[in-house]
Amino acid sequence: MSIYDKMAALGIVLPEVVPSGHIAKENGKPWVGQLDLNVTTEQGIRAARGVAIDLLATLHVAIRLLNKIKRIVKLMVLVNSAPTFTEQHLVANGVSELLVEIFGANAWHARCAFGVAQIPFGACVEIDLIAEVAD
Repeated sequence: MSIYDKMAALGIVLPEVVPSGHIAKENGKPWVGQLDLNVTTEQGIRAARGVAIDLLATLHVAIRLLNKIKRIVKLMVLVNSAPTFTEQHLVANGVSELLVEIFGANAWHARCAFGVAQIPFGACVEIDLIAEVAD
């Protein structure tokens, strides 16, 4: 099954790529908030999955065929967190688990998840991804 077939089976449609970082969005606008203040862990997980889909769209535009991805190398997940929030790793699971659903064993990656005081536009999650691409 191709990467695109797997995404279709998961109901994923790649969005239009916009020239900005990969922050959480809700209805096309930055998903503003802090985890443990006005965003729940479950919402943070959904936000991270949404960022993953945006990252896939950017990769698709850059390499034209997601099947060329040999592996996901590393993720850095920044979680806009209240000082009391300690579940950044669970938010990061949102993106990690989706990538494994799509790419299988090729998606096992190194990962770091940080709680930060602020993210551009006040977004709740921002993610950086490094992928290895076949020639």
